Amino acid sequence: MSRDILFLLNPNFLDHAYPGETFYCWHCVLMEGLLSSFPQLKDQLDVVRIPWPRPRHEVVALIGEANQSLPVLILDESAPAGLETGSWNGTRFVEGKDAILNALHLRHGIPLPHP
Repeated sequence: MSRDILFLLNPNFLDHAYPGETFYCWHCVLMEGLLSSFPQLKDQLDVVRIPWPRPRHEVVALIGEANQSLPVLILDESAPAGLETGSWNGTRFVEGKDAILNALHLRHGIPLPHP
């Protein structure tokens, strides 16, 4: 892997636990807004959008079945130690919107969110 990878959910998904409703993941939409606001990120990391249903095979292949919650940032090997919130088989990743925003700030130079 040569770049960080940000996995996001496609919007407008169905969750069979809520028949007849269509949803989006607000943490993923937050990341989409960030990508729109800082277009230089498209040159610095890969963004992969995947469907809602589990198993999310692309994510499972990289960080295991227990780590399918999105959004998630998969760190490139060159990332400094300490940014990750978890690892699986040597692949480090960042989960949680706040941790991802901080990692994108430190790794890719975007500003911090205002407190």
